[in-house]
Amino acid sequence: MRSKNSNYFVSMLILCTMFFVFGFVSWVNSILIPYFRIACELTHFQSYFVTFAFYIAYFIMAVPSGILLKKVGFKVGIEIGFMLMALGMFVFTPAALTRQFSLFLIGLFVIGIGLAILQTAANPFVTIVGPIESAVKRISICGICNKFAGIISPLLFAAVMLKASDAETFKLIESGALVGVAKEAALAELIQRVIVPYLLLGVVLLVFGILIRHSVLPEIDTEQQNAGQETGDNHRGIFSYPYLVLGVFALFCHVGTQVVAIDTIISYSGSMGIDLIDAKIFPSLTLAFTLIGYCIGIVTIPRFISQRTALVICTLVGLVLSVCVVAIDVPMDYFGHRVSSSLVFLNLMGLPNALIYAGIWPLSIHGLGSHTKLGSSLLIMALCGNALMPQIYSLVATKMDSLRLGYIILVPCFLYMVFFAVKGYKINRW
Repeated sequence: MRSKNSNYFVSMLILCTMFFVFGFVSWVNSILIPYFRIACELTHFQSYFVTFAFYIAYFIMAVPSGILLKKVGFKVGIEIGFMLMALGMFVFTPAALTRQFSLFLIGLFVIGIGLAILQTAANPFVTIVGPIESAVKRISICGICNKFAGIISPLLFAAVMLKASDAETFKLIESGALVGVAKEAALAELIQRVIVPYLLLGVVLLVFGILIRHSVLPEIDTEQQNAGQETGDNHRGIFSYPYLVLGVFALFCHVGTQVVAIDTIISYSGSMGIDLIDAKIFPSLTLAFTLIGYCIGIVTIPRFISQRTALVICTLVGLVLSVCVVAIDVPMDYFGHRVSSSLVFLNLMGLPNALIYAGIWPLSIHGLGSHTKLGSSLLIMALCGNALMPQIYSLVATKMDSLRLGYIILVPCFLYMVFFAVKGYKINRW
């Protein structure tokens, strides 16, 4: 009994660490975007290729990840995922030495591939590592680890990479006052700061992946798990389930609006005269509100409200906040800075975003029978909203000549999510 409890504790520790890694690696992009924009002399549109290269891997790897895990097993698949992430981080070294943004994008894409494999493998482990009746509790614990990592990663990156004197250097570079050899030296020094932390993180992930391969985590037999559990009309094609297709688009909108609210906020605060060193706190604030929302969900669902009711409430709150971001531009003091109230509303969007993902997924995948795995793959592909929405935001903001008005793209996205939460999930026939 003691050995079984010990294995359970170690397994949960491993899984919590994995979800911490997922959050840490994903949300550090919020500060990489403005950092690369300065150090590699990019436009806003070009800088958002950071998220595009990273998250487009989910679209490409959704189906191949499942095939890989079925072929080599989940534990070996996790080891491969960590190795790929480490390889992508090692690519940062030649990218920094040559100051080639294209190489950074290759590294980010490889990291994204590894992370897509890991996330495909990790979720089943959380379910089967302990009693099924306590699975929700384990998912909640892992989710908190993920969000906490997202809060600290931009702050930790900034603490390691940025110096107090950088604010003046950034101003000189962006104003054009620093030119010639002095400018090239300053840019080279800035970009090469990523080498040591990414090398160290790559080595840590490589070792961690090898250790997991030989850990107490049980291997998963998904075929045996799903045996006898497939219900529904298996003679229907996957696209003959309207609620699944509508759910894929809802999830695309959700992850896209979430990443826009977090990964663009530093650049937006920069338009108010706040430099990168001070603006680093804003992505973490949004994720802190997300963590609060997540904790509220743990306490209230399903004891006081259902998962679907929570989805309706959250999508409506998100719609109101997105309208406020665009429509209300009142100067106010916020963390020692004079900012537009829209920045505060953007931070607050983390609160409703916390529970939308968990609401959309089960409503989209119920009753698919033998199509359940393929339906899950389609939903994972919808995560490419993370890749495309920041680019769309940048194009709209440029067209409207306003970073604030660019957030107008959030409004139709939340309108659609409200539709899905109220009506779309019920549509069973075209």
